[in-house]
Amino acid sequence: MPGLLRGLARTAMVAGTATAVSNRVSRRQAGRWAAQDYPQQQYPPQEYQQQYAPQEYQQPPQAPPPAGGGYDQVLAQLKDLGDLKAQGVLSEAEFETQKRRILGG
Repeated sequence: MPGLLRGLARTAMVAGTATAVSNRVSRRQAGRWAAQDYPQQQYPPQEYQQQYAPQEYQQPPQAPPPAGGGYDQVLAQLKDLGDLKAQGVLSEAEFETQKRRILGG
C-alpha cells in the first residue's frame, strides 16, 4: 500500500509540473504572437493623449501668515511638509515650491 501511494503522489507531482510548464509556454508564445501582430500600436492612441492631456494650473496666492502667533503655525506647517517629503509623497521640486509658499516668498 505505501508503494501505491508513493506512485500516485509521484504521478500527481509530474502531472502538476507538466501542466505548469505547458501553461507558461503557452502564455509566453501568446505574448510573442501579440508583439508580432501589433508592433506599431501605441496605447493610448496619440489623439487621446492630445485630447485628454492634463491641464496645467496655478494655485491661487496664499495670504502670508499672521504676525505674532503665526510663527508656531509656520513651524508646524514646515514640519508637516518635511514629513511628507521624507515619506516620498512630495518630490524635491514640490517641497521647495510649498516651502516658499509657506514662508511667503
